[in-house]
Amino acid sequence: MRVLALVPGGVGDQLLFFPTLETLKQQYPQAAIDVVVEPRVIGAYKVCPSVRKVLTFDYKDRNSLADFGNLLGSIRDQEYNAVVSLGQRFSVRFLLWLTGIPQRVSFAGQGDYLLSQAVPLNTNQYAAAMYHDLLKGFDINVPCPPIKINVAKTDIDWATNEQKRLGITNGYILIHGGSSALAIKKGIDKIYPVDSWVAIAQDIQEKLPKLPIVILKGPEDAELVSKLTAKLPKALVISPPDIGKLAAVIAAANLLLCTDSAPMHLGVAVGTALVALFGPTSPEKLLPLNDPKIKFVKAPEGKPIAAIAPQDVLAKIWQD
Repeated sequence: MRVLALVPGGVGDQLLFFPTLETLKQQYPQAAIDVVVEPRVIGAYKVCPSVRKVLTFDYKDRNSLADFGNLLGSIRDQEYNAVVSLGQRFSVRFLLWLTGIPQRVSFAGQGDYLLSQAVPLNTNQYAAAMYHDLLKGFDINVPCPPIKINVAKTDIDWATNEQKRLGITNGYILIHGGSSALAIKKGIDKIYPVDSWVAIAQDIQEKLPKLPIVILKGPEDAELVSKLTAKLPKALVISPPDIGKLAAVIAAANLLLCTDSAPMHLGVAVGTALVALFGPTSPEKLLPLNDPKIKFVKAPEGKPIAAIAPQDVLAKIWQD
């Protein structure tokens, strides 16, 4: 059996879809599962053990007929038995119909007649469980498992060597400041103010002077990290080059402090205790709140993430 999944969205969306892929693989152990994702997130599948092949397509681009034609040709060459799609656009459903794949599953919406099974969309739940509902179109009715990832030994070794280089011997507090150019472009500000992070870090340093503060630095975080380290001279900086090494760094931390972001979902996957900060997005939909290691602070309704007071974050950190 060959199964294709069309998964638009960022790294966080991919991680939230991993439980669906895992269940598919458990139900069909011999199945070859491929995905079609945006080019910017292909690296996420380095830590996904359920997928055979990753194809790319820029869902958000103004795709020409030639672009759709190339994707259609790639899909038809593989002779898939089933396809599951997160996208609800009519053009995507029409593309699926043109592939000739016999079983076509997606959420109910425009153009349902182009699908073989349309699954009702329930947005009032954890996003991973919402995606997992798509499996009802395959007559699979099992609970949504937690996000699981596969971190390679080479990535764990890299994280261990980075700790030695930084002089870390007994754990650390990891901070991800929340820089995301794409989120800001969408009008979603996920950057928590530098001075607020500094107030939180200084309180931790005062109470736990032997536990270092480590700041995550990604491709979009250079300016934010520079401002943080200028005000936190004792803070260390780590810059994982890929998602596997990022996951290993998060797994080794005593606590992850972050905004709603891909590192947050990785923290959930590796089981690290975390406190996540939310602005306009909903923690109930983006975190499994039945896990006692997971805490969050939400900005007042209608307010940006900057409205969260540092003392509210600290109250969560020191909460028993």
